[in-house]
Amino acid sequence: MDSVNKARETQLANIQSKTGKNLDQFRVIIAESGLSKHGEIRQMLMDKFSLGYGDATQLVHFAQNSDGQSAAEAAGFSMEEILTEIYSDAKKGLKPIHEKLIAEINKFGTYTATPKKGYISYRQKRQFAMIGPGTKGRLEIGLNIKNLESSERLLLQTNNLMCQYKVFITNVDEIDTELVNWLHLAYQASV
Repeated sequence: MDSVNKARETQLANIQSKTGKNLDQFRVIIAESGLSKHGEIRQMLMDKFSLGYGDATQLVHFAQNSDGQSAAEAAGFSMEEILTEIYSDAKKGLKPIHEKLIAEINKFGTYTATPKKGYISYRQKRQFAMIGPGTKGRLEIGLNIKNLESSERLLLQTNNLMCQYKVFITNVDEIDTELVNWLHLAYQASV
Protein backbone atom coordinates (compact mmCIF):
# COMPACT_ATOMS: atom_id res chain seq x y z
CA MET A 1 0.00 0.00 0.00
CA ASP A 2 1.45 3.38 -0.96
CA SER A 3 1.76 6.21 1.54
CA VAL A 4 -1.16 8.17 0.03
CA ASN A 5 -3.59 5.27 0.46
CA LYS A 6 -2.27 4.59 3.95
CA ALA A 7 -2.78 8.25 4.89
CA ARG A 8 -6.32 8.16 3.51
CA GLU A 9 -7.15 5.02 5.47
CA THR A 10 -5.75 6.58 8.65
CA GLN A 11 -7.75 9.78 8.09
CA LEU A 12 -10.94 7.80 7.46
CA ALA A 13 -10.36 5.74 10.62
CA ASN A 14 -9.86 8.95 12.60
CA ILE A 15 -13.08 10.44 11.18
CA GLN A 16 -14.97 7.26 12.08
CA SER A 17 -13.52 7.37 15.58
CA LYS A 18 -14.54 11.03 16.05
CA THR A 19 -18.07 10.60 14.74
CA GLY A 20 -18.99 6.99 15.47
CA LYS A 21 -20.10 6.64 11.84
CA ASN A 22 -18.61 4.41 9.17
CA LEU A 23 -18.22 5.25 5.50
CA ASP A 24 -21.42 3.46 4.44
CA GLN A 25 -23.39 5.41 7.04
CA PHE A 26 -21.91 8.67 5.75
CA ARG A 27 -22.87 7.72 2.20
CA VAL A 28 -26.48 7.29 3.35
CA ILE A 29 -26.41 10.57 5.29
CA ILE A 30 -25.09 12.40 2.23
CA ALA A 31 -27.65 10.78 -0.09
CA GLU A 32 -30.52 11.56 2.28
CA SER A 33 -29.38 15.19 2.62
CA GLY A 34 -30.37 15.85 -0.99
CA LEU A 35 -27.23 17.93 -1.42
CA SER A 36 -25.17 17.49 -4.57
CA LYS A 37 -22.48 20.17 -4.52
CA HIS A 38 -19.20 19.31 -2.85
CA GLY A 39 -19.09 22.53 -0.81
CA GLU A 40 -22.65 22.12 0.47
CA ILE A 41 -22.03 18.52 1.50
CA ARG A 42 -18.75 19.51 3.20
CA GLN A 43 -20.48 22.29 5.15
CA MET A 44 -23.28 19.94 6.23
CA LEU A 45 -20.72 17.43 7.53
CA MET A 46 -18.83 20.19 9.34
CA ASP A 47 -22.01 21.49 10.97
CA LYS A 48 -23.61 18.14 11.80
CA PHE A 49 -20.51 16.27 12.98
CA SER A 50 -18.17 19.08 14.11
CA LEU A 51 -15.57 18.04 11.55
CA GLY A 52 -12.80 20.34 10.43
CA TYR A 53 -12.59 21.57 6.86
CA GLY A 54 -9.95 19.03 5.79
CA ASP A 55 -11.70 16.02 7.34
CA ALA A 56 -15.06 17.03 5.87
CA THR A 57 -13.50 17.60 2.45
CA GLN A 58 -11.82 14.20 2.47
CA LEU A 59 -14.98 12.54 3.75
CA VAL A 60 -16.90 13.87 0.73
CA HIS A 61 -14.16 12.43 -1.51
CA PHE A 62 -14.27 9.08 0.31
CA ALA A 63 -18.06 8.90 0.20
CA GLN A 64 -18.23 9.82 -3.48
CA ASN A 65 -15.21 7.72 -4.48
CA SER A 66 -13.53 10.74 -5.97
CA ASP A 67 -10.40 12.77 -5.79
CA GLY A 68 -10.46 16.54 -5.49
CA GLN A 69 -10.22 17.18 -9.21
CA SER A 70 -13.03 14.85 -10.26
CA ALA A 71 -15.17 16.00 -7.34
CA ALA A 72 -14.79 19.58 -8.44
CA GLU A 73 -15.57 18.62 -12.01
CA ALA A 74 -18.54 16.49 -10.89
CA ALA A 75 -19.85 19.56 -9.09
CA GLY A 76 -19.66 21.36 -12.41
CA PHE A 77 -16.45 23.32 -11.83
CA SER A 78 -13.68 23.44 -14.41
CA MET A 79 -10.07 24.00 -13.37
CA GLU A 80 -10.43 27.53 -14.76
CA GLU A 81 -13.38 28.17 -12.43
CA ILE A 82 -11.49 26.69 -9.49
CA LEU A 83 -8.49 28.95 -10.17
CA THR A 84 -10.80 31.95 -10.51
CA GLU A 85 -12.26 31.15 -7.09
CA ILE A 86 -8.85 30.69 -5.45
CA TYR A 87 -7.55 33.88 -7.06
CA SER A 88 -10.49 36.13 -6.32
CA ASP A 89 -10.47 39.68 -5.03
CA ALA A 90 -7.04 40.91 -3.91
CA LYS A 91 -5.37 37.69 -5.13
CA LYS A 92 -6.57 38.14 -8.73
CA GLY A 93 -3.19 39.39 -9.96
CA LEU A 94 -1.53 36.11 -8.97
CA LYS A 95 -3.64 33.94 -11.28
CA PRO A 96 -1.57 34.63 -14.46
CA ILE A 97 1.54 33.54 -12.56
CA HIS A 98 -0.13 30.27 -11.56
CA GLU A 99 -1.29 29.72 -15.15
CA LYS A 100 2.25 30.25 -16.45
CA LEU A 101 3.54 27.68 -13.93
CA ILE A 102 0.89 25.20 -15.12
CA ALA A 103 2.08 25.74 -18.71
CA GLU A 104 5.61 24.83 -17.60
CA ILE A 105 4.46 21.80 -15.59
CA ASN A 106 2.45 20.56 -18.58
CA LYS A 107 5.75 20.15 -20.44
CA PHE A 108 6.91 17.54 -17.89
CA GLY A 109 4.28 14.89 -18.70
CA THR A 110 1.18 13.54 -17.02
CA TYR A 111 0.09 14.46 -13.51
CA THR A 112 -3.03 15.05 -11.46
CA ALA A 113 -4.13 18.46 -10.23
CA THR A 114 -6.25 18.34 -7.09
CA PRO A 115 -7.90 21.46 -5.67
CA LYS A 116 -7.41 21.92 -1.95
CA LYS A 117 -8.49 24.74 0.33
CA GLY A 118 -6.74 27.75 -1.18
CA TYR A 119 -4.23 25.96 -3.42
CA ILE A 120 -3.81 23.23 -6.03
CA SER A 121 -1.85 20.05 -5.32
CA TYR A 122 0.11 18.57 -8.24
CA ARG A 123 1.02 14.91 -8.04
CA GLN A 124 2.00 11.74 -9.80
CA LYS A 125 2.22 8.85 -7.32
CA ARG A 126 2.80 11.48 -4.65
CA GLN A 127 2.60 15.23 -4.48
CA PHE A 128 5.46 17.04 -6.14
CA ALA A 129 4.24 20.64 -5.83
CA MET A 130 1.53 22.79 -4.38
CA ILE A 131 0.77 26.21 -5.78
CA GLY A 132 -1.48 28.89 -4.36
CA PRO A 133 -1.66 32.43 -3.10
CA GLY A 134 0.58 33.13 -0.15
CA THR A 135 0.75 36.13 2.11
CA LYS A 136 1.92 39.61 1.18
CA GLY A 137 0.63 39.39 -2.40
CA ARG A 138 2.98 36.56 -3.32
CA LEU A 139 2.39 33.23 -5.01
CA GLU A 140 3.58 30.34 -2.86
CA ILE A 141 5.12 27.28 -4.51
CA GLY A 142 5.73 24.28 -2.29
CA LEU A 143 8.20 21.70 -3.60
CA ASN A 144 8.19 18.13 -2.35
CA ILE A 145 11.78 17.07 -2.89
CA LYS A 146 14.74 16.32 -0.68
CA ASN A 147 18.39 17.28 -0.68
CA LEU A 148 18.36 20.55 -2.56
CA GLU A 149 20.66 23.27 -1.35
CA SER A 150 18.48 25.96 0.17
CA SER A 151 19.06 29.59 -0.65
CA GLU A 152 17.54 32.99 -0.11
CA ARG A 153 15.03 32.08 -2.81
CA LEU A 154 14.60 28.34 -2.12
CA LEU A 155 13.49 28.24 1.50
CA LEU A 156 13.95 25.02 3.45
CA GLN A 157 10.89 24.16 5.55
CA THR A 158 11.81 22.66 8.90
CA ASN A 159 8.32 21.92 10.24
CA ASN A 160 8.04 18.44 8.62
CA LEU A 161 5.45 19.70 6.14
CA MET A 162 4.23 18.05 2.93
CA CYS A 163 6.70 20.19 0.99
CA GLN A 164 10.32 20.49 2.05
CA TYR A 165 10.92 23.79 0.22
CA LYS A 166 8.99 26.93 -0.61
CA VAL A 167 9.51 29.60 -3.20
CA PHE A 168 7.59 32.88 -3.23
CA ILE A 169 7.18 34.89 -6.43
CA THR A 170 5.29 38.05 -7.29
CA ASN A 171 5.38 38.17 -11.09
CA VAL A 172 5.62 36.00 -14.20
CA ASP A 173 9.20 37.14 -14.88
CA GLU A 174 10.35 35.21 -11.81
CA ILE A 175 9.44 31.93 -13.52
CA ASP A 176 12.94 31.27 -14.76
CA THR A 177 15.07 28.25 -15.61
CA GLU A 178 16.09 27.77 -11.99
CA LEU A 179 12.48 27.59 -10.72
CA VAL A 180 11.35 25.35 -13.59
CA ASN A 181 14.31 23.02 -12.91
CA TRP A 182 13.32 22.74 -9.23
CA LEU A 183 9.75 21.92 -10.26
CA HIS A 184 11.00 19.36 -12.77
CA LEU A 185 13.26 17.68 -10.19
CA ALA A 186 10.31 17.44 -7.80
CA TYR A 187 8.14 16.05 -10.62
CA GLN A 188 10.74 13.39 -11.49
CA ALA A 189 11.05 12.36 -7.84
CA SER A 190 7.28 11.89 -7.42
CA VAL A 191 6.96 8.60 -9.35
